[in-house]
Amino acid sequence: MATVKDSKQAAMGFIFITLLIDITGFGIIIPVMPKLILQLINGDLSQASKIGGLLLFAYAMMQFICAPILGNLSDKYGRRPVLLFSLFGFGMDYILQGFAPNIIWLFIGRIIAGITGGSFTTASAYIADISTPEKRAQNFGMIGAAFGIGFIIGPVLGGVLGHFGARIPFFASAGLALLNWVYGYFVLPESLSKENRRDFDWKRANPIGSLLRLRKYPVVSGLIATLTLLYIAAHAVQSTWTYFTMSKFGWNERMVGYSLGFVGLTVGIVQGGLIRVIIPKLGQHKSVYTGLILYALGYLLFAFASQSWMMFAFMIPYSLGGIAGPSLQGIISHHFPPNEQGELQGALTSLMSATSIFGPILMTSLFAYFTSASAPVQFAGAPMLVGAVLTIIGAWLAYRTLRHES
Repeated sequence: MATVKDSKQAAMGFIFITLLIDITGFGIIIPVMPKLILQLINGDLSQASKIGGLLLFAYAMMQFICAPILGNLSDKYGRRPVLLFSLFGFGMDYILQGFAPNIIWLFIGRIIAGITGGSFTTASAYIADISTPEKRAQNFGMIGAAFGIGFIIGPVLGGVLGHFGARIPFFASAGLALLNWVYGYFVLPESLSKENRRDFDWKRANPIGSLLRLRKYPVVSGLIATLTLLYIAAHAVQSTWTYFTMSKFGWNERMVGYSLGFVGLTVGIVQGGLIRVIIPKLGQHKSVYTGLILYALGYLLFAFASQSWMMFAFMIPYSLGGIAGPSLQGIISHHFPPNEQGELQGALTSLMSATSIFGPILMTSLFAYFTSASAPVQFAGAPMLVGAVLTIIGAWLAYRTLRHES
């Protein structure tokens, strides 16, 4: 028993390091993406935000189609080969964007990343494989912890490297992604035993069928609406943070990097430490409600912040809202058998990708409109306000669903 426990702890360490390097590489390019877009289109920040939203749209559309395929492939062949395929794809994406001579090449890179972007899908299934039901919510928090720490390192490094040119951070990210691929090849063990594998089925691997299959579990079906609203709301921050802070507070790439590094610090503290205390004390249901309310509060505070220091202070309630995600994943995962965890995580990634098709366009369009000369009122925080409203509605829907389960 001790040997099995030690093996699972080692596997968690492996997958954590893999995700950490992956997120760090992604975080490096965020502060300089607006600068590179501006160079390629010769436009202003409002126009760049629209292009940024379309780039996210291209990535999300391909991931929506391909994530359930990768999830189902991982149920048949194991998590390790699918994860390695994803990491290699990210490396190629960053190289293409680093050399991009025009805006079309940025889109080609994002499409490749969307096709191969199954790292989180596969990592989530990996964690489900090696976790006991009572520990799944806490272990899913490891994804958030890797995200947090990667966002401490990545954006800060990207902000510093961006001082030497908008393309330098892309090559740094490519190096990290390919290093991660090599690391995974030699170190990462397989988590899915052969007796828990199943045949690949195209009916279950298409994104629509993958989402529809979630309906067979009543509680899962009831939480889909909450997750949908939560994922759309998240793009109020994810898709507009760089443009919002540059426009409202005049931040440069380095300041954006520092701010995202602080986001990573607060998220890492919550996901890597506090979540293991909060969720057992509150229980998964109350953690969902509390987290969603804190998210909504964070969005509202961001929307009406009037000074730079406020953005740092308001990150604290926003980051504490992160207890909701692992709790929702833990509740949903509990309703699926071991040989369907890859399919489940692929479906959830497809759901996230489906909302990422709509979310970035919605939030960047709101930002572009309310910061344009033709806007009836100048209000850069409009996306944040919409995010708060969507999250409050999601909290109400979650309460209705989970009350019946209790």
